[in-house]
Amino acid sequence: MTQPLALTLGDPAGVGPIIATRAWEQRDQLQRPFFLVGDLDQIRRAGGDATEIKSPSEAETVFERSIPVFHIPCSPTDAGRPNPQTAPAIISWIETAVAHVNAGEAAAVVTNPINKALLYDQGFDFPGHTEFLAHLLQGDAAAPQRPVMMLVGGGLRVALATIHMPLAGAAKRISRDLLVEVGQIVATDLRQNFGVAAPRLAFAGLNPHAGEGGALGREEIEIINPAAEALRSNGVNISDAQPGDTVFHHAREGAFDAVIAMYHDQGLIPVKTLDFWRGVNVTLGLPIIRTSPDHGTGYDAAAKRDARPDSLIAALNLASDMAERRSAA
Repeated sequence: MTQPLALTLGDPAGVGPIIATRAWEQRDQLQRPFFLVGDLDQIRRAGGDATEIKSPSEAETVFERSIPVFHIPCSPTDAGRPNPQTAPAIISWIETAVAHVNAGEAAAVVTNPINKALLYDQGFDFPGHTEFLAHLLQGDAAAPQRPVMMLVGGGLRVALATIHMPLAGAAKRISRDLLVEVGQIVATDLRQNFGVAAPRLAFAGLNPHAGEGGALGREEIEIINPAAEALRSNGVNISDAQPGDTVFHHAREGAFDAVIAMYHDQGLIPVKTLDFWRGVNVTLGLPIIRTSPDHGTGYDAAAKRDARPDSLIAALNLASDMAERRSAA
C-alpha cells in the first residue's frame, strides 16, 4: 500500500474545502492519495464526494471513488463567512494530522490555509502554522529550536531567516547564531528531502546593495558575512550577503540551489511574482514533512466558488516527492 498524505481542511469558510475537492477531481495529476482531516459535511457542502474513514489505512482504497475524510466535526460555516466557533476544530485538525504522521500512518502533513486572526481571538498563541507545528513536535529530540519556512516556486527555493514579525523586529532579530542555524537546516533539508547532493546557498543582504560596503548599513559586515564564514568552515557552501535585487535572478539562472532571505516579504515577493498559482510553502528542519499552498484563505474566492487548486496540487506532489526521498534514504 502507498502511505497517504494527511491533508487538513484549513479554515472551512475559506478555499480549503473547494480546492481539496478540485484537487481530488484532478487526482490523475497527484502522485499519491491523500485523506482529509476535517468536517465531512463541509466537504459535501463544497460539492465534494466524500466518505468517512476511521483509519488512514482505508484512504488508498477509498480515494479512487471518493474523498476519504477523517471526520472531526465543526460548527456549520458558509463559504466566505468565517466563523470563530470553528477555531477549536481547525486547531484539532492540525493536531490530528501531525499525530497520524508521527504514528507512521501518513507520509506527510499538507495544510490548507488558516485565518490566524480568527484563531488568535480564540486563544491561539502562535504566529502561524509553521510555529504551531514546531510546538507540536517540540518533544521530539530531532525537532529544531526554531522552524524554517521555505517557499518553492517559479524556479526558486527561498528560505526565511525570520518569519511572521514586523519588519523592524526582523532587522533586530537577525544574528550570527540565527543565520548559522538556519543555514545548517536549509543545507540538511536540501540533501535529505530535495535530493541536492551538494547544496549551493546564498544569503540575501538585509540592506540595499547588501550594505554597499557599510555605507548603507553594517549588518552584512557584522552579522551576515561572519555567519556565512562560520557555515563555510563547517562544510556548508554559502555565499556572503548578495544584493536582494539580483540574488533571486542569479538563483533562478542556476547559480544557487536556495536563497536565504532576511525577512518575510523579501522572500515571498519573488516566488509569488514568478509563480503565484503554484508556489508551495515548506517547513524545514522538522522530523516530519509539511507543505502547504502558498496562499491565504481566499474568502472572496470561496464565496464565488472560483478557487484554483494549482498550489494545493503542487504542495501535495512536493510532499510526496519529499516522503519518497526520506523513505529511500
